[in-house]
Amino acid sequence: MTVSLVGAGPGDPDLLTMKAARLLADAEIVVHDALVGDGVMALIPEHVERIDVGKRVGQPVPQDMISTLLVELGKQGKRVVRLKGGDPFVFGRGGEEAIALHEAGIDYEIVPGITSSIAAPAAAGVPVTHRGVSAGFTVVTGHRRPGEPDIDWRSLAKVGATIVILMGVTHRSAIADELIAGGLAPDTPVAAVRFATTEQEHVLRCDLAQLGGADIESPATIVVGAVAALDLRSVAALATTA
Repeated sequence: MTVSLVGAGPGDPDLLTMKAARLLADAEIVVHDALVGDGVMALIPEHVERIDVGKRVGQPVPQDMISTLLVELGKQGKRVVRLKGGDPFVFGRGGEEAIALHEAGIDYEIVPGITSSIAAPAAAGVPVTHRGVSAGFTVVTGHRRPGEPDIDWRSLAKVGATIVILMGVTHRSAIADELIAGGLAPDTPVAAVRFATTEQEHVLRCDLAQLGGADIESPATIVVGAVAALDLRSVAALATTA
């Protein structure tokens, strides 16, 4: 394969797949996002060219530019790894890049990664499903581009399942208001996990009514639902985060 769209997982290099690690070791160029964990980046050999296309606040990299770059590199026949935090197809824009490569006739492959939508809650001891508590979960983005339809938070509130929100810190107050308006109780448990699975991991717990004023910074995964009241981390894990 010429271009590999690789999921880097939630941050901990031990959670990287074996295939992803092999591709990084054999790559000639790595085109990476801003949220790829430092431990994963450290696995890239020093001689490998690195191209940072991370989307940061105030410094967005247009997606069309990234897709064009991958096509150009693919045409050169180089071994390219497009390294994305989490999974390429979970709000990672991997689908757009795959389409661009396909239309250009470039060989590519998809290498799944562990998405933070399940890894972050698990790291905080929160099971997104739990018998007798939640029979399902919904993963949704809290960030929409201008012109895109808004998320129907009130309908989500009526589903009765765990809600996992990615990229929702900025709009957390409005999201909480809409979920409450949709029928969720103001005291619905919430857990927000920042830098999950890394040494900087931080977990904040509050009620849904408190979410808007909670001290949460990006990047964070927000879990809403009864399961967010659980903390099933091991004794050793709890000791390291105390």
